[in-house]
Amino acid sequence: MELQHWWHWKHLLVFNEDERSGRPCNGCFEPVFGPSYSCKECRGRYIHHKSCAELPLGLHHPSHPNHPLILFGINTYLQNKEEFDKFSKCDVCGEKSSEYSYCCYRCNFNIHIKCSSLSLTIQTEVHDHQLTRSIWKLMKFTCDFCGKEGNLPYCCVQCDFGIHSRCAACPRILKVYRHNHLLHLTPSLQVHQFDSPICLLCVQKVDTLWLYYCSRCDFVAHLYCSMLSWNWEHINLQELEEEQTTESKSEDSELHQSFDSEICKVKKTTVGEDGTEIATKIKHFSHEHNLKLTDEIPNNTKCNGCVQSILSPFYSCAPCSFFLHKSCSKLPKIKRHPIHTHPLTLNYQQDSFFCVTCAQCCNGLKYNCQICEYNYNVQCILLSDTLTHACHMHRLYLSSTSIRQKCSSCSSEMYKVFRCATCDFVLDFKCATLPLTTWYNQHEHPFTLYYTPEDDFGEYYCDICEEERDPKQWFYYCAECSFPAHHDCILGKIQMSSNTYNDHQLGGATQ
Repeated sequence: MELQHWWHWKHLLVFNEDERSGRPCNGCFEPVFGPSYSCKECRGRYIHHKSCAELPLGLHHPSHPNHPLILFGINTYLQNKEEFDKFSKCDVCGEKSSEYSYCCYRCNFNIHIKCSSLSLTIQTEVHDHQLTRSIWKLMKFTCDFCGKEGNLPYCCVQCDFGIHSRCAACPRILKVYRHNHLLHLTPSLQVHQFDSPICLLCVQKVDTLWLYYCSRCDFVAHLYCSMLSWNWEHINLQELEEEQTTESKSEDSELHQSFDSEICKVKKTTVGEDGTEIATKIKHFSHEHNLKLTDEIPNNTKCNGCVQSILSPFYSCAPCSFFLHKSCSKLPKIKRHPIHTHPLTLNYQQDSFFCVTCAQCCNGLKYNCQICEYNYNVQCILLSDTLTHACHMHRLYLSSTSIRQKCSSCSSEMYKVFRCATCDFVLDFKCATLPLTTWYNQHEHPFTLYYTPEDDFGEYYCDICEEERDPKQWFYYCAECSFPAHHDCILGKIQMSSNTYNDHQLGGATQ
């Protein structure tokens, strides 16, 4: 069975009776399990619940009886922040979301697809009695659970209790991917932190009456952040202990002190001065020939794995001009990372691929999700969920939200960034992985990454492209020659390991 879908008209969507990937639905952003439609031509990147794929294009809804509503995708407005903010906010629940919505363009009325099909009565874990909503009569109220305003409450007539529909869906206990223990619904006043609690999923203050909390680790999370599809780990909570034991055995070592035999085989060893065994010849899956441990560093040479300038110790195949850092040769085949819900597999790609985290075209070693077909630059995956960067005085934490966040360095807007909990400083993955120092193949001196203008002259230009530079954005500078340049002009917009290209080298951040 196939379906021509309005959002993805290029290819037919193919029906699957029992989808098990758990990838987020393009319509409602909830995990997809069971009947679904997906695009096989795009390797399943466009996927919908059957119910979301079959939504009517037009709707007469009692919340807005005067005009018909039209189904649309908010991603239409991604490049227009003002329009995105306007149409992503639902007039029923008051929240912003990237899910499909029904809209009246005459009245600027908008309702999320989930809100358009709310039940009249519900039973919830957060209240003892049955809750009933009004018959689509919008009214201002303050939610007794989160303390925020809303327009369409579920009410308990016995207790004079009113609650948002999304708050009513909160389970008492849940598990998120980025924390090892269960999180419990907890009143905010019971969390004894120095200042307002900080959600460790989005790295912003929690200002609701209730939150999710792990008392063992003092881990705090917003109600809605915890329930986002890429954060909420849908598992049998009774089997959690067994799951954690299994995962801890299969998890790769962050130190990568030994070779993963599935991707790198040791062919020859020697004994070092301290008595440790040193692999002097290896066979790595990324290259057809054996690689030898080498001391002499060629000029302007890059690692074919991580695309950084080559540093000792490294392995090489001299006839092929192939170079690989020893640390890159020890990367594990399977790795878990808080940026993605599924295990990631190490692969090598000589031609370019698109990294979904830093939004850069790269080549070399990559981590790939075989379920979602997402590719990740190894430099991005080698960053943990906390880092210290030379540009900022405080530690930065991985922040993942349903709304794009603006990078304080380059002003690009991304869903996954590093954020400061103290002063709202934001850094995207592209800027976080810029090298502190780098080389340009037409210049004899190294360039240093600068975060502020090199002088007070007031006019700033790039000496490579000769176009004006934004003084608020980072740039590379050769102090010996007083030579400033855009980082894209130094590194290249396409990050390749071939010696004919510039490289995107990690070095600006430490974990």
